[in-house]
Amino acid sequence: MNYTDGFRDVHPNARIGKNVHIGNFTTIEEDVSIGDNCWIAPNVTIMNGTRLGEECRVFPGTVLSAPPQTRDPLEENAILEIGNGTIIRECCTLNRGNLKFGGKTTIGEKCLIMAYVHVAHDCHIGHDTLLANNVTLAGHIHIGEWATLGGMVAVHQFVRIGAQVMIGGGSLVRKDVPPFITAAREPLSYVGINGIGLHRRRFTQADIHHIEDIFRILYVRGHSVKQALKIIEAEIPDSEHKTQILDFARTSKRGIIKGYRA
Repeated sequence: MNYTDGFRDVHPNARIGKNVHIGNFTTIEEDVSIGDNCWIAPNVTIMNGTRLGEECRVFPGTVLSAPPQTRDPLEENAILEIGNGTIIRECCTLNRGNLKFGGKTTIGEKCLIMAYVHVAHDCHIGHDTLLANNVTLAGHIHIGEWATLGGMVAVHQFVRIGAQVMIGGGSLVRKDVPPFITAAREPLSYVGINGIGLHRRRFTQADIHHIEDIFRILYVRGHSVKQALKIIEAEIPDSEHKTQILDFARTSKRGIIKGYRA
């Protein structure tokens, strides 16, 4: 461990990996695991149930694995699991799970959680996701890998956000957001596919056109969701992307966002 001079309250039973820096005035409780090569800033609180992967960075003012913000008693055996290489900036609050619902909140590998983000209990966030400043997630939210949520986005409980999605800053997310798209405006609407993100993820131009064809039927031609899904199934060639989009829409319990209407 690399301890700077000053006061730190690190429980002797906490499991601390190799080459871990822990700054002054940081508290680490007993049931905590921190992987190798992590950097923990001053004034961080890491509570019971935290499972922090390797090579993570946690900035000042952050609280990891506080109990769910519910009326229930403290959930001492629940977990907050954070993947390798994730960065958590200043003053974030990431709550552990609630044992009634599985007892685990998970943050994937190589995520960037920017300042003042709140992640409530039993959320599950895929790898390489970016949550910009002041994003607020209610409980039980699922976000796919490589998603980007702009600053001050607020997400309703139980919402699902698909992989490779971009949501514009200041949005209120009340319905499920299918994979591969950009969503913005109020109420939150489909405004196109996330072409820039897909290019960065090395999707081929053929893949991108294929995804555009699917969402043109789903959102542009004026069909109901039920009608659009039947047409996509019948007319669009099979692919993993088609299957992913259809499965997402068919399993949505809250319903998917609508297309934009001026």
